[in-house]
Amino acid sequence: MIVRPRTGLLKLFFVMRGSVVPRILPQIFGFALYGAVVVATIKALDLNLGDAGVAPFALLGVALSIYLGFRNNAAYDRWWEARKLWGQLVFEIRNLARAANAMISDRDELRPFLMDALAFCHFLRGELRRVDTRDAARPFIGDAVDEIHAAANKPDATIRRMGSRLAVLKRAKALEAMDYRILDERLSAIAALQAGCERIMGTPLPFAYTLLLQRTAYVFCLLLPFGLAASAGWATPLFTALIAYTFFGLDALSEELEDPFGMEANDLALDGLCRVCEISVFEALGETPPPMLAAENFFYS
Repeated sequence: MIVRPRTGLLKLFFVMRGSVVPRILPQIFGFALYGAVVVATIKALDLNLGDAGVAPFALLGVALSIYLGFRNNAAYDRWWEARKLWGQLVFEIRNLARAANAMISDRDELRPFLMDALAFCHFLRGELRRVDTRDAARPFIGDAVDEIHAAANKPDATIRRMGSRLAVLKRAKALEAMDYRILDERLSAIAALQAGCERIMGTPLPFAYTLLLQRTAYVFCLLLPFGLAASAGWATPLFTALIAYTFFGLDALSEELEDPFGMEANDLALDGLCRVCEISVFEALGETPPPMLAAENFFYS
């Protein structure tokens, strides 16, 4: 996730960190060159393409803008829902730490239970990003990382491990029935948040939307120079490049937001959110918490 102050007018055109421009430079330069070739060909052959001008393109552009707006809104809704789920996870981890601290009197049982909760956060991050997070979870649960890593669903295996700890305490009469129920409800809420994240990760936007938008955008930019050549002349490549930047930029941004759990510049800072959970748990245990993660060139991973 990119977090940076608002830039001045001069710097605005040169900001690349977090911008989609590097991804769409081939389309921008490609269509600018294509527009120049079209204008040169029309002038060289003295072609007369009629008086339609840009009116048909204005109508098509409005329709394309509506489709792009719909897809962009749908992608942002996924991004924002994912952020709300992880914000709720931070809330539930804090609630779990507070409740467990009050109900589990044996610190030798309390600390491993809460360390499992931190391991869960990292395993969930690894599942959503499809990366190996064993090294991040190992400081909290030690060699148990390898056992959990063998499971098909590592975050769920961690939740089951936490549930087993509570069951042992209940059978040993170290946990009252009501206390067990309260803590188990907290685990159920955390499992529900995991399911919500998995729903977003496993259900992309329908491919037909992407296909329709990209086809229409390419056709629009391929035909646009023919409508602009008579009126805009050699400014046609510039206008074509600007249109390509707008349409393909929105498409690229929607594609980034569609998968909010990735490692791209505009994805969620899951590492930072895991660190927030760590700070909350260590403070609940009365231990020195780790520092917040610092941004690297305005980027929080």
